[in-house]
Parts: sequence; structure tokens; C-alpha cells
Amino acid sequence: MQHRQELHGLLQGAGLTVVEDVRPGTLFPPEAGWRIARGIAAPDGAVREALDTVWWRRLADAEGEFLVAVLGHRVGGNDTWWTRVRCGGVDAATATIDADAGVPGLTGGPGFVALSLDGQVLLAEVPDADGTRVTALDRLPERLEEVAAASAGETEAERADVWAAVPGRPAWPLHWAEGIGSNPAAPDDLLIRLLDVEWGFLHGCGRPAVLEAAVAHPDPQVRSRPADTFRPKLTPDQWVRLVRAEPSPSRRVLWAGRAHVWGVELPGDLYDDLLAGPSRAQAAELPGLPAQHLPSLVADADPRVRATVCARWEDLAAPLRARLLADTDDAVRTAALLAHHTAVPMPREVFAALPQPGRALEQCRLSPALEAELVRDEDAEVRRALAANPALSAHGVAVLAEDPYDDVRSAVALRPDLDEEQRAAVRHDVDPTSMSHTLPWVAGLHGDADAMRRLAASSHPLVRRSVARARRLPPDVVERLARDEDRTVRLFLAESCDDAPAEMLLEVWRWWDGSFTHPDRPRNHPNFPRTGLLRYADDPSGRMRRLALDDPESTPAVVARLARDPEAEVRHRAAEDPRLSPADAVRLLNDPAAHVRGTAMRSPRLPARVLAGLLHDRDTACTAVTNPGIPVPVLHRILAAAAAAAVAARR
Repeated sequence: MQHRQELHGLLQGAGLTVVEDVRPGTLFPPEAGWRIARGIAAPDGAVREALDTVWWRRLADAEGEFLVAVLGHRVGGNDTWWTRVRCGGVDAATATIDADAGVPGLTGGPGFVALSLDGQVLLAEVPDADGTRVTALDRLPERLEEVAAASAGETEAERADVWAAVPGRPAWPLHWAEGIGSNPAAPDDLLIRLLDVEWGFLHGCGRPAVLEAAVAHPDPQVRSRPADTFRPKLTPDQWVRLVRAEPSPSRRVLWAGRAHVWGVELPGDLYDDLLAGPSRAQAAELPGLPAQHLPSLVADADPRVRATVCARWEDLAAPLRARLLADTDDAVRTAALLAHHTAVPMPREVFAALPQPGRALEQCRLSPALEAELVRDEDAEVRRALAANPALSAHGVAVLAEDPYDDVRSAVALRPDLDEEQRAAVRHDVDPTSMSHTLPWVAGLHGDADAMRRLAASSHPLVRRSVARARRLPPDVVERLARDEDRTVRLFLAESCDDAPAEMLLEVWRWWDGSFTHPDRPRNHPNFPRTGLLRYADDPSGRMRRLALDDPESTPAVVARLARDPEAEVRHRAAEDPRLSPADAVRLLNDPAAHVRGTAMRSPRLPARVLAGLLHDRDTACTAVTNPGIPVPVLHRILAAAAAAAVAARR
């Protein structure tokens, strides 16, 4: 909001009336206007010494209105908005601008780009090495089409000359360092060198040689980066070495816990080291801690450690349990009592003495008298906590199944100890649009075919959704779930189950194209249709038109047509296609949608002259350096410049 107010104040100070801020939508975007104003993929003859009154008259409509963006004053984040303004010195009857009034009053300022409302005229003034670069263009769409067509004629000799001059000036080495690690053409040795400059790319890196170099790197920040990702790709040996080499005791425990989550069995001596360090209390919480360490933890001087070991109650011998139940520390005794009463019914007097009874309500076995009292407690939160307690008796479950509160009954409806007839009898409230997670008890049964058959027929959608998360399912279960009335069941089946049928995957694709956790589903599911997709080239749905480009019989002509599709998601898919023409790649750099422009910048079909220009523009350097069309020797020179800049920045 502050940036918007500052921009509006600047425009008003220039003698303009602010009408509204305008999203690019289908308009020519300000981002592309800045690039052309700097001379990248710009039409010949666009540069002027100054903007005279004639050009301003061409820009403004009959009401004196046009669109403008001002350098350093972005509105709407990275995908800059236009601001629609009206010039005060306009005679509506004659549609002329009074140049003597200093209209529009933007020249000599921080820099601007302006567009006529019909998208035909572009005026700009931007700073450059020689002072100021002034651009004036009419017939803008036509002129840009000419530029795109001309760019496609680049010869091999011209490309060689362009790349020989890179990196050159102007240079944006720190921007290059940020992006070069995401270039798929970058060889392993370059990425290994990049580790000394910028290691953010490791978040998505799966290359074994690069990960090995990262784990062996002397900088602990670099070493830990591959582990601190959504889906680490480290080997068990690399995990162990990472934990051993970590200098921070607390982070050593963190990485040990994460390694366990990813199925890595750590050696016993490593647990010895973790427990001997200053983060012993945190190490005691590790779920993979061998049972041989438990007796020493029960006798530990730190009450936090003794309380933590109560979570391993089933692994403790009776004398150790008795010691914890008689501990001198209140928190330890409470933790021991809660663990003890998961199997032994808790009497009313023990419950009443608990400082915070919430955990007892959720996990402890209660005496019959206490349970009978609590399932009818006037506090709905007490009843809601009890409803999920796995130790609740059948009588207690039956009482809460009739509870007047929806959330209490809803918790009962998800209990694993109900059969499906009982579950169907519980009135529950489920928001079909709310986020849902796999029920752990259903996930534990994914390998049981009979259980999956039974639960796939459940009346409860969250149970069926949890079944659909199984990787493999019997054919009859798949068939049932593929016809489920809850489309989230079908979505989960498409995302998680390798047996999902082609017809259902195609149906899900009509309304879902991937999530953060499953970005490649359903389109990249092994059962997704791969042929016969050209029939969707003229489908009313843009989502379906995209599929035409996946058909092996698709042609460059289809790519060219869909690169001009009215829907951005179709143009985005065309921009990714290796059959995209160089001319269309250049044209898509001016697309109204930011993600389409970004994909076009990464297209290896871009002419070298255009790509080199993008590399040397502040706003596009970070994206352009990810383009696999940049020759590897050029990438090495770019990295050398980035490394030198990084060293200079640290001084």
C-alpha cells in the first residue's frame, strides 16, 4: 500500500490524475515494456532523442488517458501493474495535449514506460550508461511480430559472435550466481564450483556427484543444505557423515531425527556421541534411539531427559517404570503417570491431581466411573478430547456418538474401532472443500487387501480418501474409488495410487494439474493417456487443449497455434515445447502472463542475441541464466564472473 501511495503521489506531482491501477490481464505487460525500452528484442528505429508533442498525442486517447509504470515504483509485486492516468492539459473536443503545460511531466524523472489504451503506442525513458535512452514506438504489436520473425534468421556465425562477447557488460554476476545452478545444461563440475559461491540450488538438486561434493564441503551451511529440503536425496552413508560433521550440537540432533524419518538407521556409536553432547535432552527424544540407552536416561540428572524417556514406556523394565513414577520432579512423575495409565485405568483422584488433564483425556485408559462421568461432562472440549482416545470403552464411544456437538461426533466417526455400519450411524459434519490428511490407522492398513475393500466402501469420505492414498490397491477397490462421488477421493487416487485408471486420470486432469506435494500428477502418472490427444486441440477447455502437445503425432504447426492460444496455461505449455519456433519464443517474451514470459526466457529456442540481452538486463538476468541454450563454456565464464563478484561482496 505504501508503494502505491508513493507512486500515486509522484504521478500527481507530474500533473497527472490517477484513474486506477490496472492488472496486466491481456495487456502488453510493463515488464516487457522495460525490456524493450532497454533495447532487448526491440524494433529498429525505436530510439529517439526526445519525446515531442506529437508522440504524446498519439499515446493519449480522446480523454487524455494512457497507462504508465514508473521505475522503482512497482505496484502488485513482481508482475508489475499499469497505472491508468489522465493528463490534465487535454482539450477533449480537439483531443490535443498542451505541451506548454509540461504534460505529461514524467521526463527527467526516475524513468518510465507508457502504453496507449489500445496497446498500439509505447513511449519510454530509462537511464542507461550514456545518460538516458528514449524509446517511441507505434503499431507496437505489428512491430514486435516483425522483430520476432527477424530474430529467427540468426546464423551460426552470428550466434558464435554473440556468445564470444559474454559475459561482457552490463553484467549482473550476483543475479547469475543465484540462477545458474538451476540451468539443466550446467555440468556437474560447474555446479560443484558453484558451491563456493551460492548453494541455494541444492534445494532441488538430485545429482549424485554434486550432492557428494556438498556433503564433503568444508562449509557446514553447504553440507546441511541437501538435508534441509522437502524430499532429501541423500544416501544413508551421506546422512551419517552429515550428522557426524555438523559442528552445532542441536543441529546434529536435528539431522539425526530427519535421517530417521527418511528410513536411515544410524550407527550405535553415533547415538553415543549425541547423548554425550550438550544437546543430550534433545537427543533423548530421537525415536530411533536404541533401547540400551534407556536405563541411563532414567537415571539422568536432567529432569527433561527423565520426562522424555517416559515416551518409551513399553521398552522400560518394571523397576525403571517404578523409579519414574516415584521421581522427585513433578513433570517427570506426571509424564510417567500418563504413560502408566495408557494400560492401567486411571482413578478419579489421580486425574483430579493432574495439573493439565488434556493429555489424559486424549490417551489414557480411565476407570469406568471416571469415564462415565467425563463422557457427559458439560465442557464440550473435554468430550471432544475423549472422542479420539483410543482407550475409550465401547460404552463411552456409544455415548459420544450421540453427542449434541458436531465436532465431538465427527471425531467419533473417525475412530478405527468402529465397523462401517457403526460409522455410518454416527451423524458427522465434513466440509468437502477442507484440507484433509491421511488417517494414520488407515495408512497402517494399506497393505491389507481385505481391509482396503471394507474401508473403500465406508460412508465417511475421509476414510475413503485415506484408502485412495495407498500406492497399490486391488482392482475392484480401484474401480470403486475411481467412481467415488467425492472428487477428492479421485484426486488422491490419481496422485498416490499406481493403479489409477486412465479414464479417471483424464477426468481429474480437467480440473487439477498438480500440487506442491505431487507436482507431476495426474499428467505424468504412468497410466495417463499418451496417444489420441490431438483430438483435444480444439477443445473448449484450455486445460484439455494443452494435452494436444503431449501427443507423439503433434507437430510444430500445432505448437505455433497453441502459442497464440487465448488462455495463459496453454501458451505456457507451448513455451515449454522443444518444437517451439525461435520467432514464437521471442514473441512470448512479451506475453501478458509472467509465468509464460519466464518460461519463454528459459526456452533453448531463443536466438543468442536475444538471450544475451536478457542475461544483461537486471530484471531478467537471474531467469535467463537458467536457459539450457547457453553454451557450457559461456556458463563457466559467467560463473567465474559471479565468483569474483561474490568474493568482492564479502570484503
